[in-house]
Amino acid sequence: MTKQPENWLDDVPDNEDQDDDEIIWVSKSEIKRDAEELKRLGAELVELGKNALDKIPLDDDLRAAIELAQKIKKEGRRRQLQLIGKMMRSRDEEPVRQALDKLKNRHNQQVFLFHKLEALRDRLVDEGDDVISEVLKLYPEADRQQLRVLIRNAQKEKAANKPPKSYRQIFSYLRELAENQD
Repeated sequence: MTKQPENWLDDVPDNEDQDDDEIIWVSKSEIKRDAEELKRLGAELVELGKNALDKIPLDDDLRAAIELAQKIKKEGRRRQLQLIGKMMRSRDEEPVRQALDKLKNRHNQQVFLFHKLEALRDRLVDEGDDVISEVLKLYPEADRQQLRVLIRNAQKEKAANKPPKSYRQIFSYLRELAENQD
C-alpha cells in the first residue's frame, strides 16, 4: 500500500459553493410518519360519501382508486388504502386537505345547529308557552298552534312514560324551520 502525501487534501476540490445549511436531512422515521399521515388522509377520503367526494379536487386515477376502496372489504381494503397513500405522495395534498377541512367545518356547523335546536326543544317542553314567543321571533313563519299541540302532546307523553313521538316531531319541525330560513 502506498502512502499518501501529506498535502493530498490540497488536491481535493473545495465545496465552498455549497452551504451546509441548504442540505436538509430527513430521517427515515419522518418519511414513514409522512407516509402514514398520507395513508390516514386517504382513509378519510374513502370514508366520505360519493357526494362529498365530488367536492374534493382529485385527479381521475386517485378518484378511481378511492371509489374502488369504498367497494372493497377486509384485507383488500387495507392494501388499497396503502396504494392510495402511495399515490398521494406524488401529488400535492394541500388542496385536498383544505377541501376536507371545509367539509368538516360544514359538518361541525350542522352539529352546532342541531344542538341548538335540541336545547330549544327541551325548553319548549319544559317551559311551554313562554318559549313559543322566542321561537316565533327566531322563525316568523312558525305555526303557533302546531307548536302548542306538539308541546302539549310531548308533555303528556313524558308524564305517561310513553315513547317520545311528539318530542321528535318538535325537533323535526324546528329543523325544517331552520332549513327554510337559510
